[in-house]
Amino acid sequence: MTNTTTGKTLIPLTDILKARKVLKEVVINTPLALNERLSRQYNCNVFLKREDMQVVRSFKIRGAYYKIASLGKDQLQHGVICASAGNHAQGVAFSCHALEVPGVIFMPTTTPRQKVAKVRHFGGDHVKVVLVGDTYDDAQHAAYEESKKSGAVFVHPFEDEEVIAGQATVAAEIIDEFKGEIDYILVAVGGGGLISGIGSYFRSVSPRTKIIAIEAAGAPALAESLKAQKRIRLENIDPFADGIAVREVGEKTFAIAQEVVDKMIVIPEGKICSTILSLYNEDAIVVEPAGAIGVAALDEIKDLEGKNVVVIMCGGNNDIMRTPEIKERSLLWEGRKHFFIIRFPQRSGALKEFLNVLGPNDDIAHFEYTKKTNRSTGPALVGVELKRKEDYKALLQRMDEAGINYMPINNDPMLFEMLV
Repeated sequence: MTNTTTGKTLIPLTDILKARKVLKEVVINTPLALNERLSRQYNCNVFLKREDMQVVRSFKIRGAYYKIASLGKDQLQHGVICASAGNHAQGVAFSCHALEVPGVIFMPTTTPRQKVAKVRHFGGDHVKVVLVGDTYDDAQHAAYEESKKSGAVFVHPFEDEEVIAGQATVAAEIIDEFKGEIDYILVAVGGGGLISGIGSYFRSVSPRTKIIAIEAAGAPALAESLKAQKRIRLENIDPFADGIAVREVGEKTFAIAQEVVDKMIVIPEGKICSTILSLYNEDAIVVEPAGAIGVAALDEIKDLEGKNVVVIMCGGNNDIMRTPEIKERSLLWEGRKHFFIIRFPQRSGALKEFLNVLGPNDDIAHFEYTKKTNRSTGPALVGVELKRKEDYKALLQRMDEAGINYMPINNDPMLFEMLV
């Protein structure tokens, strides 16, 4: 996939080292930690670069601070403005407060409340937050318009060379700390700023390392663009992985990605959710969807045995209020939760007959029923949670044998979205 014909689009090593000098006293040199559980599971050495432990719990502070610190006094006369789904906003807010620069931050209305609260916390009196639109792109449009009116400098989350140089300092820390050859580095992709920075640095100092780009299946902007060999704008996206859910990658970042990406992996949101839960339950690590996606992608790389693998855990700003949704998406992806429309005979004992077909480890997780008058049957929406996905066939067989009138809806997107 990598285009090796030119390196002209990459961020120069000198620019990255300059950014690192500026950021040295500002950001945390986050741990590069060997994860023993994942290393045993994949029979290789899995190192986690813990950007979720950064001061704003994501790498975004690097690019935001370096960009604003690079601006002259005349440029900062009207302050700065940005659009973000959360983490870039926190980076800009922190930077505005630290550098005493006024800022206005536009965020989608779908942004988790925890992230909005953190932006206000980091920015204090220096920052105003405006919630608008459903996606990052909606917020970006509003921020652009306001920037034109006010004269404030727009701090782009990824389509900016200073921002990319700042993000690249993640790679510089990894190379400085790691003793030996890195075979793979796995990087989450939204707009492409992080992979552009990391890719630029690794191509300069560790060209043999395979750079793996990872996107959520609900917003595969880079994957579709690489496939088409031109930037593709997605009409509809799933905003669940909010830190990386964008409709279109940047022009600069796409050009760099074409040069540096060795493999592109797209991960279903349900698998991301299962990974979030396993990282919490097994490792006591709390990450957002974008922070978990690198670990979720390890299954998709076939030749990991004996290799040194670095996974960027890019963010830890997960809203605990999303836990029920994360659990539900995980169960659905793992095949352990199934929804049915069941037509119950409107007579006594009908529900008991259904309960009798459930296995000893099956559990009713959802039940909605309204009795219909003058009808022989009444439909109910029933959700059944299984201990193992292998139990599903046995459940269907028992329902068939008992003469239960049912219709599975997990694989019917329209019905599922309407009813569940």
